[in-house]
Amino acid sequence: MKGHRKPLAVLALLFAVAVLTPHTTPFVLLLVTRILILAILAMSLDLLLGFTGIASLGHAAFLGLGAYMTAILAVRYNFGLGWGFPLVILFGSLLGAATAALFGLFALRARGVYFLMITLALSQCVWGLAYRWDSLTGGDNGLNLPGRPVLGVIRLGNDTAFFYLVFACFAVSLLALYLFVQSPFGKSLVGIREHEVRMRILGYNTWLHKYIVFVVSGAFGGLAGVLWAHVSSEVSPDDVTLATSVDVLLMVVLGGPGTLFGGVVGAAIVVFLREYLSTLVPWWQYVLGGAYVLAILYLPDGVLSIFRQRPPPLAAGPVSAEALTPSPGPGDELKINQGGIE
Repeated sequence: MKGHRKPLAVLALLFAVAVLTPHTTPFVLLLVTRILILAILAMSLDLLLGFTGIASLGHAAFLGLGAYMTAILAVRYNFGLGWGFPLVILFGSLLGAATAALFGLFALRARGVYFLMITLALSQCVWGLAYRWDSLTGGDNGLNLPGRPVLGVIRLGNDTAFFYLVFACFAVSLLALYLFVQSPFGKSLVGIREHEVRMRILGYNTWLHKYIVFVVSGAFGGLAGVLWAHVSSEVSPDDVTLATSVDVLLMVVLGGPGTLFGGVVGAAIVVFLREYLSTLVPWWQYVLGGAYVLAILYLPDGVLSIFRQRPPPLAAGPVSAEALTPSPGPGDELKINQGGIE
């Protein structure tokens, strides 16, 4: 029964979010919508960091490509503002997967900090294209979307309707990624994280496993980019900067790597501290930085580690001197009986 409590708790929490959020203020509604979108991006990174053991600083590229593709199709070709929007979601995911497939051929040749630096460099290449290709991306000014799609009688320009669309995408993504990591393939990723050499000896193609999970991660990053373009109503090179990749990495670390839902918790913490505290105090950056430091020092496994089961503590009570004195072995008793001690 204990194994079913966590999924049920997650379902109950998601149900509460879906029911209560539309009845809050417009600011909170927009805040939760942003959290859910960034949670999809954080969960996609958790596939690499938490389950496979490889950290990436290139996820801003997947978010930016999905967002720019959405904006370009809407602004330049007036596509995706009606029933073509589901195709835009599909195209954004495929673009993210295709980009990850290309990046993976270069990045996965390296390990550790070298992999981290290559993903950062590749992400900066995407930023350079967004910044310099003025005729397509709008350069430093970016692109302003004309509006959100209208699907028949459903007008996504309404914040509540758009929230439920984002929530549906988030729920499907969470379920798909959960089934992915619970599959035999997902279990092999954990084996690679723990001991890659041993997995190779057992006959696993570890490079191919990492390449596949990198592509899957990019696909969900592209999906998050499509939704992000419409929640912000504009796309600019700021969405593809290093700061975006670092934020997503911190979300996973804060929430708890290797849990999927930790990315959701981390996204909620980061977005809340940034968006809400900035309206209260001018020095909110110090609070956010302090939260990062305290979490890493005292919760190295993330916030969700608080709710994990811990082994029962040792029985309390005074310890006698006899308990601390080792009992003599058979050889010791023989030496004592003979009247000598060595």
